[in-house]
Amino acid sequence: MGVLNLDDTIAAIATPLGEGGIGIVKISGPAAVEILHTLFSPTPPSAAPFRFRPRQLHWGYIRDPRDGSVVDEVLAVVMPAPHSYTRQDVVEIQSHGGILPVRRILELALTYGARLAEPGEMTLRAFLNGRIDLAQAEAVRDIVQARTEAALRMAAAQLGGQLSARVRLTRAQLLNVLAYLEASIDFVEDEIPPQDVSISLGAAADALTELLTAADRGMIYRYGVRTAIVGRPNVGKSSLLNALLRGDRAIVTPIPGTTRDTLEETVNLQGVPLILVDTAGIRAHPQDEVERIGVERSRAALRQADLALLVLDGSCPLETADFEIAALIGERPALVVINKSDLPAQAEPDAVLSILPSAPHIRISALTGEGITELEAAILERVLGGQVLTSDMPLVSNARHKAALSQAREHVLAAIEGHRKGLSADLVAIDVREAVDVLGEITGESATADLLETIFSQFCIGK
Repeated sequence: MGVLNLDDTIAAIATPLGEGGIGIVKISGPAAVEILHTLFSPTPPSAAPFRFRPRQLHWGYIRDPRDGSVVDEVLAVVMPAPHSYTRQDVVEIQSHGGILPVRRILELALTYGARLAEPGEMTLRAFLNGRIDLAQAEAVRDIVQARTEAALRMAAAQLGGQLSARVRLTRAQLLNVLAYLEASIDFVEDEIPPQDVSISLGAAADALTELLTAADRGMIYRYGVRTAIVGRPNVGKSSLLNALLRGDRAIVTPIPGTTRDTLEETVNLQGVPLILVDTAGIRAHPQDEVERIGVERSRAALRQADLALLVLDGSCPLETADFEIAALIGERPALVVINKSDLPAQAEPDAVLSILPSAPHIRISALTGEGITELEAAILERVLGGQVLTSDMPLVSNARHKAALSQAREHVLAAIEGHRKGLSADLVAIDVREAVDVLGEITGESATADLLETIFSQFCIGK
């Protein structure tokens, strides 16, 4: 992103490129309204100078000032500073949603005074101009990327400031402690009233612990759970994928080895994005080079998975390959899925239970759908530990936030321990100051330029 001039005027396409009902070009900065006046012709035409009414749509045409040619029929709106997304003058031009009209409008805006916005620069300006804090800015990206209603609710709560409020309250407690410790360094005891900092430090530690307790669950709702469906050939892995998706996504035949590559799909499982990876059947001796590559990709998918579904064929005795695949899973969270319950059971019950004995064993028929609901419940129990999303608790769903909260908690606990051992105020203050700075990185009070560049470079252009 580099060094940006926040006082110039930027423009970007704010809607996905492609055919659609509407396309939007957004312009922000001191010359935004002037650029719109240059390009916009109102309907019906007016002999008097045209004035845009704030926050009202105006119907007209975008014309190329060089030859007067019409680019598109549009609606345009002006949002004057400071009551806009960036707290600058903002213009939105709503055209038809084809690729060419929005590109032509953007080109004209760039020709007549704007520059192309960097990724996330609109939201960066909103942050730097004090409209939102850094955690809220990241929530904008999370809303755009949300894949389930639960993830959307969490992102909306973060955009509304719930997480920021909790972090600021804890940071304020620590700032009060830090002020007392630093005052006690500079002044004699008789000049400042005594204060038991252990109470405030303990409250801060409890608050950070509460946020961290919910962090793993929040990240599951945001990022999802990569789930590898593994097993030897022809046990019904692709049929299970189709059953969980409630559709025919994977090719299913009685011929072993039909799946030659990994196939990835996402299903919304009560708010949890379950990223299902159907893998090629794993066997020790692939029959050709293509199958060998598929088996290697299956092993790689298993290594990258958060959860493994080991599929067994309950209609025939277990084979050595079943136990070898179970050994590949190792200590990874897993469920054992005994498929083909619609056929007579041939697998020895004791042998089945000896495979991953600590993992839940669920009997299903991917063909008839029997047991699929129970399997979904077992998956949720496995990944959430029986907990569900509550609407009144602000969850941490961002890896950066979780890391910062964890660091802050470590420093607070170190300060508590140092105070208990009778360390001097200046030594205890070191950890308290570190905790204050780390928490400030979440909301932006102590964010560095490198951190801002890292965060906003992940945004799409136009946001």
